Amino acid sequence: MSDTIVHHDGMDGTVALRPRERIVATARDLFRRHGIRAVGVDAIAEAARTNKMTLYRHFRSKDELIVECMQRAVDESNLWWDQFDAEHPDDPLGQIKAWIERGAECIGADERGCEMATAAIDLAADDHPARRVIEAGKKLHRDRFVDLCVRAGLVKPELVADTLWLLLEGARISRQSAGAEGPSAHFKRMAEAMITAAGGGRAG
Repeated sequence: MSDTIVHHDGMDGTVALRPRERIVATARDLFRRHGIRAVGVDAIAEAARTNKMTLYRHFRSKDELIVECMQRAVDESNLWWDQFDAEHPDDPLGQIKAWIERGAECIGADERGCEMATAAIDLAADDHPARRVIEAGKKLHRDRFVDLCVRAGLVKPELVADTLWLLLEGARISRQSAGAEGPSAHFKRMAEAMITAAGGGRAG
């Protein structure tokens, strides 16, 4: 959910990324800001301070680069779930609350929405390999969330998980059109109320 930042060489001690990492980080940033279809390999290579020959040495095509970008997004999201589990071991309700808190933070900080969802919209072809990566990643996250709701003892856990998931996805889209002070600002309160109604006690 968070943006990828390209770290440059310099006297300030920042870490220089290797060409492949720099290309991926740059592509993700450009795709999020301008859309996948609007960004070509020339623009990516230039912004990554490299050239097309180097880019194609690491990725045989733009589509292969898109797949790698989406896989990175999925992997980063998986780290979120691992972090929730580490911070709230054997406490599924605590992990759900942490998910709500992190979701609210992302809505407030990022006006560009979910990287994977935005990419899926941009990739019109259903058979694009990156769409399969996105769909598999989203399914994995949904399955983990449903499992948390089951273990937390919530009423109709699958329905609660799907409703909360759609609430977050919708809030991130609303953030783009209505701004941070629009309906998306109420995400946390609505999600907490849903958890309470499903038998999760007070979510605050």
